Amino acid sequence: MTHPEPDDLPNRTTQLVDVEEHVQGFLQVRAAHRSELMDDYVELIADLINDYGEVRQVELAARFGVSQPTVAKMLKRLAVAGLIRQQPYRGVFLTPEGEAMALRSRERHQTVESFLLALGVSPETARRDAEGLEHHVSEETLDVFRRFTEQADPSS
Repeated sequence: MTHPEPDDLPNRTTQLVDVEEHVQGFLQVRAAHRSELMDDYVELIADLINDYGEVRQVELAARFGVSQPTVAKMLKRLAVAGLIRQQPYRGVFLTPEGEAMALRSRERHQTVESFLLALGVSPETARRDAEGLEHHVSEETLDVFRRFTEQADPSS
């Protein structure tokens, strides 16, 4: 198989990065995927506790659009990780570690959503897109988002 020479490729706008940089990018994405569900669960648990005082598996299943056994499996993972505790006949509660994780996740979400809104994205789309993006941006990128948002909204 012969490959075209770089000069033969019309309008080529991308170049492969070096191997180590490529590896680091994929490692970051895989790490984000591993923590994404846990982040989403603790964030929703915190929101539900804040609004209703407690959380039950059936409510989590309804809001995530998954089965109760799927929720039960994730709650077990969260408990083993020390992020939640479950009390029979009472529901799910966050540990201090879970509360801290929920707060960080909520702050990341709000930063990304505010940035998208400042760019002119509609509120509905910004909310949905922030749900995925919040897990995949670095702290450096979040800092830039914060600074941009503060400059765009002088009342901040």
